[in-house]
Amino acid sequence: MRLSVIDTELCVGCQSCMFACARLQKDGGLASSSIHIRSAGGMEHGFVVVVCRACQDPPCAKVCPTNALIPRTGGGVRLHLEDCIGCGYCREACIIGAVFWNQEENKPMICNHCGYCVKYCPHGVLDMRKEEACKG
Repeated sequence: MRLSVIDTELCVGCQSCMFACARLQKDGGLASSSIHIRSAGGMEHGFVVVVCRACQDPPCAKVCPTNALIPRTGGGVRLHLEDCIGCGYCREACIIGAVFWNQEENKPMICNHCGYCVKYCPHGVLDMRKEEACKG
């Protein structure tokens, strides 16, 4: 199963998914969210949901010099923070900008496709689905 963005046209930019993700990380703000909603030009042009798309051959894992990012079966990566040196290569390699950065720890934050955010999206933008991951 992986997190899927079903229809960005339904997104109203409420950031409920971001707050849910951050809360799961024991953070009251949005800084530790592994999903981000950004404006595509305000209400007139909608919003963009930026989250790991679970690449089958993840470029972020390929550039990690310490193998802190391990490709997951079905796409995406598992992050082993203890092995991460904070080089930032993964962030640079992500073709959609879905590797976010924890400034305090100088470590990446990447969606692990837990699906916690799905139940907090009031408009059905997100879902957990078993489907083919992006080619990356």
